Amino acid sequence: MSDRSASRLRRKPAIAIDLAETSPRWRERLPRRRAICVAAAEAAFAAAKPRLTRRTEVSVVLADDALVRRLNRQWRRIDAATNVLSFPSLDEELPPKAPFLLGDVVLAYETVSREAQEQGKDIADHLRHLVVHGILHLLGYDHDEPGEAEQMEALETQVLARLGVADPYAERQAAGDD
Repeated sequence: MSDRSASRLRRKPAIAIDLAETSPRWRERLPRRRAICVAAAEAAFAAAKPRLTRRTEVSVVLADDALVRRLNRQWRRIDAATNVLSFPSLDEELPPKAPFLLGDVVLAYETVSREAQEQGKDIADHLRHLVVHGILHLLGYDHDEPGEAEQMEALETQVLARLGVADPYAERQAAGDD
């Protein structure tokens, strides 16, 4: 086997990150939103180290509160907007060379913007955090149980530190609100 063939066998499957914008408010407020989302998603994948066997695609949707509220009502029976929703793709048989569709991460502009302002954070950093959070959900991480929450939050904090973002849980931990 040639060196080139061997390197092809060791190469990790590619990850494609598709960005869709359904709200123009993201573009108005964050000119570098695409780069922010892609870097955050790539950092989450790098830290989580999922075992991918084929090309993988994920969508990040920059939406508004109205769309996220409709999705939340339809899929979670919660009639309110939230900052981020993650929708894993259905487990379907794929043709051998088809990419694996991991799922969608959908973010609500008004909620993300309001939270950033209330928490005294830069909206770009809050977006980074929520993209990382959403990708980790798609990769199977959760925070329903205390042990799961600690693991997910620790990984988020590690990823965000690599992106130059302060620990979003530090204030809560300092106050003893674990």
